[in-house]
Amino acid sequence: MFSLIFEQLVGLSAAMERPRLTRRDVVWPDVPGKIQAVTGMRRAGKTSFLFQTMSDFAARSQKSIPAEGQLYVNFEDERLRELDGAQLGELVEVFYRRVPQRRGKQECLLCLDEIQLVPGWESFVRRLMDTEKVRVFVSGSSSRMLSREVASSLRGRGMETVVWPFSFREYLRHRFPDRTVKEAFWTPGEVSWLEAQFDDYLSQGGFPETVGLSPMHRRPILQGYVDACLFRDIVERHQVTNVEALRRLVRQLLASPGSLFSVHKFWNDLKSQGFPVAKETLHDYLAHLQDAFLLLAIPLETSSERQRQVNPRKVYPCDPGLIPIFDRSGKGNTGHALETAVAIELKRRGAELGYARTEDDHEVDFSAIFADGSRALIQVAANVSDPDTLARELLPLQPKAKFLSHHTKSSERLLLTGTMHSAVTAQKSAPPHVNVLPAWAWMLKTGSTPG
Repeated sequence: MFSLIFEQLVGLSAAMERPRLTRRDVVWPDVPGKIQAVTGMRRAGKTSFLFQTMSDFAARSQKSIPAEGQLYVNFEDERLRELDGAQLGELVEVFYRRVPQRRGKQECLLCLDEIQLVPGWESFVRRLMDTEKVRVFVSGSSSRMLSREVASSLRGRGMETVVWPFSFREYLRHRFPDRTVKEAFWTPGEVSWLEAQFDDYLSQGGFPETVGLSPMHRRPILQGYVDACLFRDIVERHQVTNVEALRRLVRQLLASPGSLFSVHKFWNDLKSQGFPVAKETLHDYLAHLQDAFLLLAIPLETSSERQRQVNPRKVYPCDPGLIPIFDRSGKGNTGHALETAVAIELKRRGAELGYARTEDDHEVDFSAIFADGSRALIQVAANVSDPDTLARELLPLQPKAKFLSHHTKSSERLLLTGTMHSAVTAQKSAPPHVNVLPAWAWMLKTGSTPG
């Protein structure tokens, strides 16, 4: 039944002209023998990243894989709905009949988009890696391909790469493809232009499809993303029956990004309103929302696991563009958007995130631990022109500050502000070893560490 369909799909893949897309800065772990799993929020750009990867393999100076040795299949194709893992082997046979000279001799690249829709795909991919000379990339929407599921189902053979919505650098590359953006040493005119674009980025967000659209058109599209995430990735997948409780939880979490959230307090609030729901159910819903990459829930940084569990978490949407959808104040909040953008940028850079608290109960927005073992304490404030505000933001970054968790003097301490002018002014009042930078300049710097 599927042989003819496979012939058509393989033929289309071979003839397909790779689309010209905005280059992403996402780096996948190039480890031989590993299956590359590309995950992320819906519509964040996973498929585009697969196309970019295919073009990169074709352009390699060494060990390149030309287009003839590449196969792309999107398993959301309605003709593949009844397909199961046992039938996927025929797809590979059809592909190799087109390029028999490569089989067993030259590496091929298979990009299998939304493959989690095929039951039994994991066994097929593991077998493929064991029997053929291939590189395999698989992608999945949100929680349909979770980090823990990749690890368990692929039995240590998989490595995950998360694709988030556009970073500020990618946003500029997308909107102004012919303009080169420097990392430092900007003229006053360039600073003004970058700060204007950063304001737009904080209000629009980085979902590729919505960049540049008016609010009238952008809002319903983003709302559709959230609805699809809730119903397809959470309600359907986890058989959620209390949909109204899930909706209330989402509204509560995304209406006030960066605020401390306690499941126990929210549960009490619902109970006082006569809305019964089990506390464990709310804990499950919060976990599902994180699994679907719709939001981040950042715990208190502490050496005590019990303290991490019982203390409130700081919650952020996966993109600042989602904030206006849930903000009912009508005022807009640059501070919330800025803090959200910084949180996501830290996740892009591979940081393990928490928030920190001093022994005298002052809070630092982010405590970041990077893959190389370096640490950073980061405060975020859109406007520090008021001396009292600046003093409050700098206080927990003082070298003498004592934290509930372990932070050595070698931890970098950083205050990120909204503009270059405010950063330069604030730096004059900052204590030793505290760097003050405009957030947009920090985001344009390459590298995996914050400084």
